[in-house]
Amino acid sequence: MARTGHYYLAVTFLLEIYCAFVNAGIAPEVAKAAVDSISKEIDKRYAQHSQQLATHGDVESVRKDINEVRYETKKDIAELKTELIKAIAALSKVLH
Repeated sequence: MARTGHYYLAVTFLLEIYCAFVNAGIAPEVAKAAVDSISKEIDKRYAQHSQQLATHGDVESVRKDINEVRYETKKDIAELKTELIKAIAALSKVLH
């Protein structure tokens, strides 16, 4: 697994919490358990957010889909316009 800058920030953050607990007189094993619990809750929160938030790739995919629909819609409108002009011309011939 690749380690990112966010990973190192999280490790540093958790280490600082652990040290603060130990420096406050909390037993190391209790401090570790507390930091593990905090870490798990943070992971849950990030997992929840990653499922709810769109990524740059998600947004680009939607943009591509919208552009494809836009192109197809313009094409359909142009075809309908041509058909309508032909129908009006044919109707005009019949009426005159």
